[in-house]
Amino acid sequence: MPRQILLNAFNMNCVGHINHGLWTHPRDTSTQYKTLAYWTDLARLLERGLFDGLFIADIVGTYDVYGQSVDVTLKESIQLPVNDPLLLVSAMAAVTRHLGFGLTANLTYEAPYLFARRLSTLDHLSQGRVGWNIVTGYLDSAARAMGLDQQPEHDRRYDQADEYLDVLYQLLEGSWADDAVIADRAQRVYARPDRVRKVEHRGEFYKVEGYHLCEPSPQRTPVLFQAGSSSRGLAFAGQHAECVFIGGQTHAGTRAQVDKVRAAAQAAGRDPHAVKVFMGISVIVAATEQQARTKHAEYLRYASAEAGVAHFAASTGIDFAAFELDEPIQAGDGNAIQSANRILQDSTWTRRRLLQQHALGGRYVTLVGSPEQVAQQLIDWIDQTGLDGFNLTRTVTPESYEDFIELVIPELQRRGRYKTAYAEGTLRQKLFASPDAHLPADHPGSRHRFPQPVPTGAVHHA
Repeated sequence: MPRQILLNAFNMNCVGHINHGLWTHPRDTSTQYKTLAYWTDLARLLERGLFDGLFIADIVGTYDVYGQSVDVTLKESIQLPVNDPLLLVSAMAAVTRHLGFGLTANLTYEAPYLFARRLSTLDHLSQGRVGWNIVTGYLDSAARAMGLDQQPEHDRRYDQADEYLDVLYQLLEGSWADDAVIADRAQRVYARPDRVRKVEHRGEFYKVEGYHLCEPSPQRTPVLFQAGSSSRGLAFAGQHAECVFIGGQTHAGTRAQVDKVRAAAQAAGRDPHAVKVFMGISVIVAATEQQARTKHAEYLRYASAEAGVAHFAASTGIDFAAFELDEPIQAGDGNAIQSANRILQDSTWTRRRLLQQHALGGRYVTLVGSPEQVAQQLIDWIDQTGLDGFNLTRTVTPESYEDFIELVIPELQRRGRYKTAYAEGTLRQKLFASPDAHLPADHPGSRHRFPQPVPTGAVHHA
């Protein structure tokens, strides 16, 4: 049976996210990101389209590499200003029943003890619809804002992340037993002291001594998302991630990335197909191909290629503004996003070529066409690469999501490649078609679970 496509809307609590400059389009509403109605309307729309989740990116710090300033960043609102993504969830969860929420938070600047409480709180309030996109950061501007001279070295950030996850698993999985809360009014016992234990962690990066502040939430540990294609990032993903987000440009290159993710999971002793792989993609669709191409041309008039290149400059740590239009760009080994630097190892890259690539304000693959054409291209990406789904970027918002829901979703459903109704359960149960809301047994986090009580009459062996 053909695999059904998983789908997240890719967004951010800001004006300009991926496809920059389109906030100037007269039909775009992204400047309303500061209002609850903007987000609750979006959540209702996405649930109507049976989206699996709303994946909300985030950044700590500012893009100050291009031109060695934030001038373009501020003028085009390149993820600045940007508000906290986690605070959106309660309102959106209140107006939906099924939509999941993938939330980005930078562990470098979040104390694990308090962050565990925020995750559990949101998992409770959403009834188990929360995921965490694990990031370690890559901006020196963020490090300086947080009191550091510069960010830690790339691989060192992942060393810290490994320990951070270990602490979270102890808190989320191991501090409270499943049967700790009995809420017995007659005996005046809400939680059983013998079924709650203190976490005592002494590591290289963290020292934690305390009880997790929340009772067990529906998923305990939220669904774990991660994006990282360096060798160290892949090792981290293989160990921890349940969903991995990649950027692809060709079928062959994307297939190679997907295979690496699955190999990393297998090397960590996990089921390689227990990891769902998503690719970022943009779609411009209309009733006919010609109408779609007309719409694409219209969007291009409002998009800012320079803003897209300024965003990419921060990803690489290279000031592209320092190069002449046709001067070859010299790429080195940076301490930002290693996969972004690898793209530039081809010596044919120039600022002119980057501007051409970022014509729509971003560098993701863009599909333009009729519903039938777009649906077939999405299916081809899935079937030829091993991908599980997509993170669908916004162009003109909410128009791009409305068009996709009205035109592409029905076509995918007709072809049996997209669900016609939500399954019940938590986000993890929905994504993995699993009866268990918790981490699977082969996931390292499951090893921290509170021991089950010994059945009465069982024999203890030394």
